[in-house]
Amino acid sequence: MLVITAPTGNIGHQVLDRVLTGDQPVRVIVRDPNKLPADVRERVEVVQGSHGDPRVVTRAFDGADAVFWLLPPDRQAASVEEAFVGFTRPAAEAMRDQGVKRVVDVSSLGRGTAYAGKAGYVTGSLAMDDLIAGTGVAFRALTMPAFMDNLLRQVRAIKEQGVFYDVLDPDHRLPTVATRDIAAVAARLLLDTRWTGQEEVQVIGPEDLSYDDMAAVVSEVLGAPVRYRQVSIEALEQQLTGPGRSDAMVQGMLDMMIAADNGLYGGVTRTPQHAIDTPTTFRQWCEDVLKPAVKGA
Repeated sequence: MLVITAPTGNIGHQVLDRVLTGDQPVRVIVRDPNKLPADVRERVEVVQGSHGDPRVVTRAFDGADAVFWLLPPDRQAASVEEAFVGFTRPAAEAMRDQGVKRVVDVSSLGRGTAYAGKAGYVTGSLAMDDLIAGTGVAFRALTMPAFMDNLLRQVRAIKEQGVFYDVLDPDHRLPTVATRDIAAVAARLLLDTRWTGQEEVQVIGPEDLSYDDMAAVVSEVLGAPVRYRQVSIEALEQQLTGPGRSDAMVQGMLDMMIAADNGLYGGVTRTPQHAIDTPTTFRQWCEDVLKPAVKGA
């Protein structure tokens, strides 16, 4: 029995689609089952509710061999620790009590760097991993940098202004990864019953690019000039601050971005295996995903 959390989200639905190609039974935890495609609802066991609810995860993990754990965003959490560790604690207890054998989660690069303890959301994510590992389950934390798919949030600016924005230095080269590759790695691990122990698995894509590099690729793929424009951390703070987001979660986002620009994702050694496991280049992602999204905006 495989249990998939966040099965209607950007990564979760892709993981679900992939594990359904196997012959193992699948159970999902979902707040609103109607958000699942009708054909998927017919093929899975549905546990309705939040995977932060002790009663829900106790029921969902009963008899489970493997769990895909993906934290939902909580912009109103009182602290980053509460958003990550607090939300996950009932599930960790249920993993131990229900005898879950294997867990795969979505986490972040950064462990062991100088910024690991002051990187906002990333610090919370690493603490979440430690909590899950402490249950004794066989565990694979998928550690990754920013997602290529985050650029979809700026489709309108790209189409109408020929620009996209962030706070990172335009020349700072970093790894990025496509969510479809994340889902592929997660599904492979979930369907494989042979692995044991606890490890981090770097999911980093096949190349490092700066935002200026990315702007050049986007321009070529779209056939129109697109520039990257760096904004200040103060401007980002003003954009994030407002109703619906707590001060603590705003600060957590700012801390993560500052850390990312100061070596949080440094020290990654790319190997040929990374290109095999996460083969999608940024150019290919732009052709397959960004270009249709811009045309449809």
